[in-house]
Amino acid sequence: MIGTVFRSEDVPTEDRFDCWRELTGRTRHCEAISPHAADYRAELRHMEMGPVTVWKTSIPPTRFVRNATMARRDDPELYHLTLVLDGDLAVSPDAGPTATVGPSCLTLIDSSTPYDVRSYDAGSYDARAYETRSAGPERDRVVGGVAVDLPKAMLPLSPHRVRHLLGRSLPAREGTGALLADFLVGLERQAAFLQPSDGPRLGTVVRDLMAAWLAHLLEAEAALPPETRQEALLQHIRAFIQRNLHDPELTPGVIAAAHHISLSHLHRVFTRQSGGETVAASIRAQRLDRAHRDLADPALQTTPIHAVAARWGMTRASDFTRAFRAAYGLSPKEHRQRSLSGADTR
Repeated sequence: MIGTVFRSEDVPTEDRFDCWRELTGRTRHCEAISPHAADYRAELRHMEMGPVTVWKTSIPPTRFVRNATMARRDDPELYHLTLVLDGDLAVSPDAGPTATVGPSCLTLIDSSTPYDVRSYDAGSYDARAYETRSAGPERDRVVGGVAVDLPKAMLPLSPHRVRHLLGRSLPAREGTGALLADFLVGLERQAAFLQPSDGPRLGTVVRDLMAAWLAHLLEAEAALPPETRQEALLQHIRAFIQRNLHDPELTPGVIAAAHHISLSHLHRVFTRQSGGETVAASIRAQRLDRAHRDLADPALQTTPIHAVAARWGMTRASDFTRAFRAAYGLSPKEHRQRSLSGADTR
């Protein structure tokens, strides 16, 4: 497993808020206050990926304030990116206009400038009054999201250009923004299966996707180094393959055309980043993996084997059976029978 997990129920009630603030304060140096501090019910997974930190959190109404004095006295030189999954944030950067950031939106703040971030009606910035407010029904109004803390020096875009995007609500439903959001959510979902050694490589992917997304918003793609553009292209290609595994017409040629690159360029990008695995081999392996999973699903036990194969783009039954046996050492029928009888197929 990668990362540190915090669950408030694992900590004595009186220590919950302080423990949570200590963990988030490793990278986010600000004043955190909440009317629920006396019984702070939150969850957090803190994942260190080289110099990049990713964390998934779910919190009750809370306010985060970083004033000018804090920014001058202690500046870790970080960009803080937040993907909101549930609830809303009100974000005010450096006395600028307040933006409401809702689900499936991203927002960026800078540790070098003051900011004020509130979840729901988190109240005015009066710490003593705020922390003693009645919790009331708002306790159930949690905000959930995935956040990234990235050293500013790692981003190949000047802070002068990036500052135009600070504190805004930036949709992440399409293009590179959606790719970045999906990658962050996937990291959290797979955290239990990742090893610490995976962290630096994954942190680099996060950096490259952030850079590609911001460069697109700023129309500054030319400022990115070639390796960052290549990594972003590879992630787009992988996402395209995932979305179209069901299509029997999915081929390297189709993928290259969809991304406006030559077939040779596609193969160079893909094999360089995937340890030599070809595009066609990757498609085949992913299709077989999906079929392998579906054949073991009791809910699909009445679905004919050829139909399971076809739903993942493998329409020739004989080719599917041969490839399945080569990958797993037994036929699709044998795998289904063993799986549904509770036997181990590996």
